[in-house]
Amino acid sequence: MFGQANVLAQGQAEFPPSVGDFYLPSILPWGAENSYWFTKITAMVWVAVGILIIFFLVSYRNPQLVPTKKQWFAESIYGFVRNNIAVDMIGHAGVRFAPYFTTLFCFILLTNFFAIVPFFQISPNSHIAFPAFLAVISYVMFNYVGIRHHGFVKYFKNSLVPPAPWFILPLLIPIELFSTFIVRPFSLAVRLFANMFAGHMLLLVFTLGGFAMISANAWLAPVSVLSWTMTIALTFLEFLVICLQAYVFTVLTASYVQGALADEH
Repeated sequence: MFGQANVLAQGQAEFPPSVGDFYLPSILPWGAENSYWFTKITAMVWVAVGILIIFFLVSYRNPQLVPTKKQWFAESIYGFVRNNIAVDMIGHAGVRFAPYFTTLFCFILLTNFFAIVPFFQISPNSHIAFPAFLAVISYVMFNYVGIRHHGFVKYFKNSLVPPAPWFILPLLIPIELFSTFIVRPFSLAVRLFANMFAGHMLLLVFTLGGFAMISANAWLAPVSVLSWTMTIALTFLEFLVICLQAYVFTVLTASYVQGALADEH
């Protein structure tokens, strides 16, 4: 973000930023002009995966009865997701889904957190591809769990045929089909993407707005300072959104799993 601001201040970029600015160039030294398969966003995803794997491996390498700080922190994260999401939403059967929910929660939280980390300053989830892929994984999982638990026919009967008078079923079945198998993955992906994209754009607008005003007229320096102050305030708000969106995505996934396991929807 501040790199973009410096480029703007030096007159090397157009203002305002366009949607094309979100299609970052390759960070590889070869084929940079036409290669978009390994960008800054891709690198951040791999960094997040590496951090999570190393953190949990190191934390549980030598588990102690009296946990170390790393072990206590890792166990606290897992315990929070297991007790407050998996068990609360699904019941005791939710314990077996706790590892996936913990991984999902930690990955989304960390990749969201990149949005306010210096030199990163954008979340991979502000690109629709990553939230969409996470939504597809959750979508496949809750349907698989439901089919395995009930059988193919009974699962889709429970999902599509609500307990209602027969004469209203022709209206309700298409609604249930649309809601369960189309809206759910779409809403999961768009909710996360829209919040992270909007947060990044707000921070970008206030940061670049300060540079634009001070470059246009020195008398606007006080207003520029106010714009940057708003950037700092919005960063704290963005931190709350970062945590909330990771929690909401995980809770909704758990809710869909619970619905798939229920005898009647």
